[in-house]
Amino acid sequence: MKDSIQRQTPEINMQDYRIESEPYYLPVQDEVELFTIAYENRLPLMLKGPTGCGKTRFLSYMAYKIGLPLITVACHEDLTASDLVGRYLLDGNTTRWQDGPLSLAVRHGGICYLDEVVEARKDTTVVIHPLTDDRRVLPLEKRGQILEATDSFMLALSYNPGYQTVLKDLKQSTKQRFITLDFDYPSADLENEIVMHESGVDPKVASALRRIAEKIRGLKDRGLDEGVSTRLLIYAGVLIKKGVAPRRACSVALIRPITDDPEIQKTLEEVVSSIL
Repeated sequence: MKDSIQRQTPEINMQDYRIESEPYYLPVQDEVELFTIAYENRLPLMLKGPTGCGKTRFLSYMAYKIGLPLITVACHEDLTASDLVGRYLLDGNTTRWQDGPLSLAVRHGGICYLDEVVEARKDTTVVIHPLTDDRRVLPLEKRGQILEATDSFMLALSYNPGYQTVLKDLKQSTKQRFITLDFDYPSADLENEIVMHESGVDPKVASALRRIAEKIRGLKDRGLDEGVSTRLLIYAGVLIKKGVAPRRACSVALIRPITDDPEIQKTLEEVVSSIL
């Protein structure tokens, strides 16, 4: 009787999840080649590195290059298995099944990207395990079904090891299901080029911002949890390009986002003043 009042998921247009224009990305090592091999051989992939170093941009770039839809899930501590897999929704006098983002990618093909997966509850991440071995299946317990992943499905995670604690870390049973690409901040030349391209500043300004970042990154673990990301350098560059005074731009884009401590802020302001 229950099945007679259940309606299927409305037709989904996966074109909505395709990257329309090529994202700007400069390869650092062999990550493009390794991603391609992982996709062709149905290997799940983990991207590991600090905030703002290019993990998400890289994934968008590869999704565009291969021509895959990209479904991104921003993980958080309240994320449930139903949020990933799907749930029944009331629809007038009936109920209908609504696929979650993971089910959509499994069913229709594409990359399901769990961003900062360490933020999700451990009992939630267990749901991905059957997709990360030779089974490549997703149980839909509420429907009594098992979805087999299409050939074009890929599971990808991002993970910032700097955030790991006793309470927030991935289980070994999860980590060892993925091949892992390590990301870090780009080399000086590459970072200069990225900042110039993305913000529009000239080489002199880009070089100064990068040198400030190097100085601040050297203070990590001495009052700072993380250094300045490439993303923040681009933000500072945008502000400078739009006419904001360079020191003010660095204050609001590089210093304030990474610390609230007045003494550390003062120290970083001195670093900026020594370069600009």
